[in-house]
Amino acid sequence: MKKLEHKVALVTGAARGIGNAIAVRLAQEGADVVIFDLCPEEAGVEAAQKIAEEQGVKALFRRVDVSNYEAVQSEVKSLIKELGGIDILVNNAGITRDKVLLAMSEQDWDLVLDINLKSMFNTIKACYRNFMKKKSGKIINISSVSGLMGNAAQANYTAAKGGVIALTKTVARELATRGINCNAIAPGAIETPMTASMDQGALKALLDTVPMGHMGKAEDIAACVAFLASDDAKYITGEVIRVDGGIAM
Repeated sequence: MKKLEHKVALVTGAARGIGNAIAVRLAQEGADVVIFDLCPEEAGVEAAQKIAEEQGVKALFRRVDVSNYEAVQSEVKSLIKELGGIDILVNNAGITRDKVLLAMSEQDWDLVLDINLKSMFNTIKACYRNFMKKKSGKIINISSVSGLMGNAAQANYTAAKGGVIALTKTVARELATRGINCNAIAPGAIETPMTASMDQGALKALLDTVPMGHMGKAEDIAACVAFLASDDAKYITGEVIRVDGGIAM
């Protein structure tokens, strides 16, 4: 029997990139998967269908703006009714709008905080009673080493990711007696379309900060998520696990 068989996982920002790798890995472990993303409907449906066909699980796509409180509450309520509950919540959706603080607009600040932090309040709140009723559940929030260290020209992003860590620890304390785990993962330099388009000088400067000397892959984050979502991690809660090649050690 696969480790996550008969489980339902909700993953935000999972139509592509790290989120998609997470959804695929959870499906490989036997979980049915729901993708929340604001990508075009066709792309989201295609991502879900690919997971369903290749992994032999149920996979659904819902086009949801995770920064919209009412939309998230409504969609999660509908999913719980349709699927019988949610067992695993992975908060991965995130964006960047990098500028030095002096040049950062209020809109840049608000947008990043809304999508990278408020969205996690929205989804956790929507799933809270579901987890309490089940007396079990796994919440995994994707933070960043930037939330641990700070990073120039990323005041909005680092503030949001630091907030994710604080939120994770608080939710872990609130739900621990109910048998519900809440943990965070702090990725470092991970291969993404954004890093693939970096000029060689900037890429070398980034790699110089990584003690292991190379970038991680989306699958490295997905493997950590799969561990935290399984019963192998049943006595781990309120933790922040760095998957960063040693950047923040």
